[in-house]
Amino acid sequence: MSETTINEQEERQFYLTEEEHHPEGSTLLGFWLYLMSDCLIFAVLFATHGVLGRSYAAGPSPADLFDLPLVAINTAMLLFSSITYGFAMLEMEKNRKGATLAWLAITGLFGLAFLAIELYEFYHLIHEGAGPMRSAFLSSFFTLVGTHGLHVTFGIIWLVTLMVQVSMHGLIEENRRRLMCLSMFWHFLDVIWIGVFSFVYLMGVLG
Repeated sequence: MSETTINEQEERQFYLTEEEHHPEGSTLLGFWLYLMSDCLIFAVLFATHGVLGRSYAAGPSPADLFDLPLVAINTAMLLFSSITYGFAMLEMEKNRKGATLAWLAITGLFGLAFLAIELYEFYHLIHEGAGPMRSAFLSSFFTLVGTHGLHVTFGIIWLVTLMVQVSMHGLIEENRRRLMCLSMFWHFLDVIWIGVFSFVYLMGVLG
């Protein structure tokens, strides 16, 4: 075999290796860019609530509306879901498909519990006449919390989709990369919700 042929084979192997690693790097980079854009969206919503958060229009204030123990339970649901997702990622690293799916399912149940409590809160507020049109404060509140809830809803749909893909194809490299992206997204939602709980609920009631 000539030296030219050997060099061509080595060059081809190099490009194949680069092509194998490029999708993962580009996917993670693209997803980080998406999360940064989402940060900007929530930053605008937080800033809006900061400006409008005391514009009650002679209506109810946060102290009149918010049930902090219920919100604390809701917060626990989302935090627990983040912990169970972490367990799912640990099982993925051990290549345990069944255990990974089980922890993902538990994560989804915690996420559904979070959404159920949030929808109950929205229903209760609207039933009490504190809907988003009642005041600027309530408009900003429903927009901020509702946007976060939509993200959680999307995350659960994504989670179920990945569970189906893992069930069908196993923990292949593509599914591992998708689970990693969803992990970043899910923990991002936890961080945002801690901000909502502290800035909107706690400061609103105790401030």
